[in-house]
Amino acid sequence: MNQPATSIPVATPTPSRPEAEANASVCRPFCGLIDPVLVNEPVLFPLGSSVSVEAARGAWVWVVRDLCSDLISADGVANGNFAATDLEPLMPEVLARMKAALEKIDGDTEAMRRLRAQSGRENFRDEASVVMAALRARALLPKAQGFGRAINTMSDEAALGVALQSMPLQDPKLAGLMFHAAIGQVANPTRLVTAVIKLSGNASEQVIARNGFGPLIEAILGQAQNQLKNLQLGGPFADIDMACRSLDRFHRLVRSLTGYIEFARGSRSTQMLSTITKMVSDRVEPRLKEVVTDLNQAMRRPREGTDRIDNDRLLGAINGVYLLSAVRDCRDSLALNAVFDQAWSQTGQALELHIQRNLDLLRQDPDDAVTGERLNAAIKMAEIRFNPEYADTLKRARAAAERRA
Repeated sequence: MNQPATSIPVATPTPSRPEAEANASVCRPFCGLIDPVLVNEPVLFPLGSSVSVEAARGAWVWVVRDLCSDLISADGVANGNFAATDLEPLMPEVLARMKAALEKIDGDTEAMRRLRAQSGRENFRDEASVVMAALRARALLPKAQGFGRAINTMSDEAALGVALQSMPLQDPKLAGLMFHAAIGQVANPTRLVTAVIKLSGNASEQVIARNGFGPLIEAILGQAQNQLKNLQLGGPFADIDMACRSLDRFHRLVRSLTGYIEFARGSRSTQMLSTITKMVSDRVEPRLKEVVTDLNQAMRRPREGTDRIDNDRLLGAINGVYLLSAVRDCRDSLALNAVFDQAWSQTGQALELHIQRNLDLLRQDPDDAVTGERLNAAIKMAEIRFNPEYADTLKRARAAAERRA
């Protein structure tokens, strides 16, 4: 995929490296020990294989402030001087205190209510359990990530099946955490799913789960809903490049499931797939509806005043066409067919109109830099919307127009 256009941001002070590192340490719950299984809000479906960053931060604050203030320096955490190497020797005691505190809270309704209020998390008890499970598995999570990276270079399908069977399938909670950490590194999750189907001898979700691979399905679903954060598409300066990558990742994850596994109607997995797909589509749809408007406004001359390029509108138009192209590649995993078809058709028509108009203007005045810049942008968008060969044809047409002039 080509790189979307970027704008020149307003200059902002850049924090010094020590300051940036300190801020990062404060934001990373448990000093990064459970980062491989953290996911971003919104978390539509809490899972046992992952935990949201906000929930992990709440648990970290609870541990530092209420449970282990005598072991962990709150100031050290705040200024970034307390690292994973400092936390690791304390983990047995930290886990013991967390376990004891949760057992005590389980028998005290008022204490549970206070903890939920303090953390701001209604499901704090369940989230804390996942955090504890991740902490117990902390040494295995980097190995699971390495397993995921190794899969990308593993060409022998038989070896892949053996590797999958080496996962702790008898412990679904641990397997879920490890699969989540691994899937985050796997470029093509379909290879895992097809290998699991072969090992199970059946594509039914129930059979796959009975063979111990239910956590893999859950991990893929968790990674899919983790793409939602990057689909914030409001305004001309939204990170369209990241959004396009997240759409592609979402598509690969979802298609690895829907394209190969037989889900029972009304199952939790079916419900999750439907809900997450709708949420992703709802976030993308408004931006698709704006593409043609942005394109027309960016390509037209102002009715009054000096002719000039509106860089914000031009950036919005180019980014919109990039997004449109990404949706085309991922449309089988989205609920956007009608909106996409309309935007795709109208964008093509508008581009051809503006390209012809600007070519005519350039023939009349080849020294018009603004028209030349608009035409360059239109040709770039045509390369995305149509194909590179058509863009090359337009470049030759522009060169011919300049020569004739």
